[in-house]
Amino acid sequence: MYQLKDTIAAVSSPTNDQRVIVRITGHETADILKQIFIPPTALLNKAGIISGNIAVDAGLKIGATLYLFLAPHSYTGQVLAEVHLYTNQAVVQTLMESLFAKGVRMAGAGEFTARAYLNGKIDLTQAEAVNEIITSSNELQLAAAEKLLAGRLTETAIQTCSELMDCLGLIEAGMDFSGEDIEFISDADAVGRLKGIKNKLQRLLSENSIFESVVDLAAVGIAGVPNAGKSNLLNKLLGKERSIVSEQPKTTRDVLTGILTLAKNKCVLFDCAGLVQSRENILDELAQKAAVEAINAASVVIFCADIAKKDWKADAAIFKLIKPKAIVAAATKSDLLKEKQLHRHLLQMNEIFAVEFLPISSKAGNGLDFLKSKIDEKLIKLAGGRGDTTYGVALTARHRQAVTEAIENINEAIKEISAGGNEVAAMMMRAAYYCVSNIGQQGIDEKILDNIFSRFCIGK
Repeated sequence: MYQLKDTIAAVSSPTNDQRVIVRITGHETADILKQIFIPPTALLNKAGIISGNIAVDAGLKIGATLYLFLAPHSYTGQVLAEVHLYTNQAVVQTLMESLFAKGVRMAGAGEFTARAYLNGKIDLTQAEAVNEIITSSNELQLAAAEKLLAGRLTETAIQTCSELMDCLGLIEAGMDFSGEDIEFISDADAVGRLKGIKNKLQRLLSENSIFESVVDLAAVGIAGVPNAGKSNLLNKLLGKERSIVSEQPKTTRDVLTGILTLAKNKCVLFDCAGLVQSRENILDELAQKAAVEAINAASVVIFCADIAKKDWKADAAIFKLIKPKAIVAAATKSDLLKEKQLHRHLLQMNEIFAVEFLPISSKAGNGLDFLKSKIDEKLIKLAGGRGDTTYGVALTARHRQAVTEAIENINEAIKEISAGGNEVAAMMMRAAYYCVSNIGQQGIDEKILDNIFSRFCIGK
C-alpha cells in the first residue's frame, strides 16, 4: 500500500516533449528543493511560480521554473512541486538519480492521484476520472470523463442513496407499526419510488454504453482503384511518409496504418491495396481479401477517385462492392484540372456514383481540411451524434458492476413488495444502498485501490 510519509518524484511529461516536468510531493519536498533549486530560499516558503536554476548534480546547473503548491492547498494535499525545464533525457535521468540519492522515492503508477484521494482532496470516482481524462482519445470521451471528475457520478450516487433510505425508512416504519392502523407508504407508492430509482441507474448504464462505443479508436479506411491517390492522401493526412507513392499500380499490398488527429476525434487511418475487379495471381487475391475485410470493418471509408480521368467505370464498379458504415467521397488530383473542367468532372462523378465528391489535392493540399472535418462529422454521428454537454458520465468497470448489482437488488425488492414480502424487500434495498454507496466511498479495500491506480501511468 502507498506510504504517505515518503517523498516521491516522477517525470510527468511525455518522453518526446521538449519541456520536461518533474513532480515532487511529500513532507520533505521543501527541504529537497532548498538543496537543488537556486532562488532566494525565502521564496520557497510560499506558493507561487519561481524562476531560477536547478542543480542537476555537483557540476551542472540549468535554468528551470518551479511551480510550488503548499499543503493542504495542492493536488495531493501535501507540499507539491513541479520543476519545468527544457533539456534532454540524459539530464533528466541524472536529476532523478540525484533526487533518489537524497531519499526521494520513485512514485508508483497513479501515486500522485492516490495521495489526492487518500488525503481527501478528491473522492474515488474523481480519482478514476483522472485516468479516464488521460486516456481519452476524442472529445466525446473527454467530455464524459470531465463530468466524472466534476463529481457528477458522486452526486447521483448520494442522491440515489438518499432516495433509497427514505423509501426504506417508510417501509420499515410500516413494519414496526404493523399492528396499528397507520400506513406510512402504500405498496404501490413504494414500487413507484423504486422504479424511479432504478430508471435513474439504468440511464447511467445506457449513457455509458454510448461512451464505450467510442472508447477504442475508430478505424477510417482509404479505398479506391489502384493509382487513385490513396497512398499520397495517407501520407499527407498523417504528415509523414507512411506509404510508398508510385505511378506503378499495385504498389500497396499490406494494410498501412497511422493515428490521425481531427478536431474532435482521434482515429486509426489506414490505406490498403487498390481494389480491382480481376485478380492476376495469388498475391492479388490475398491483397484484395485483406483490403475488403479492412474496409468493410471500418467506421468511415474515404473513397478516392481520380477526378482527372475521363472514365470512372472501374471506380463505379468497385464503389458498388464496398459496404461501409459511412463514406466520404474524395475526388483526388484536383490540381490537375482547370476550374471549369474541374466543375464539369465533379458534376459527372456526382451523377455516376450518386454521392457528392469533395475535390482534393494531396500534392497542393487543397480541400484536406474540409475532408478532415467531414470525417470528424461522420465519426460523431456514428457515436450517437452527441458532441455536446448532454453527453453522459464515463463509468469504469467498478462503477458498472456496482450500478448493475444495485439494479438487480432493486428489481428483487419490487418483486417482494408486490408479493407482500416487505421484510425481504427491505433487505434487498439495503443491499442496493450498499452497492451505490461503494461507488465513491473512502474506506474501500486496499486491493481494489491497488487495482484502480495500477492502470495509471507513473507521474499522474
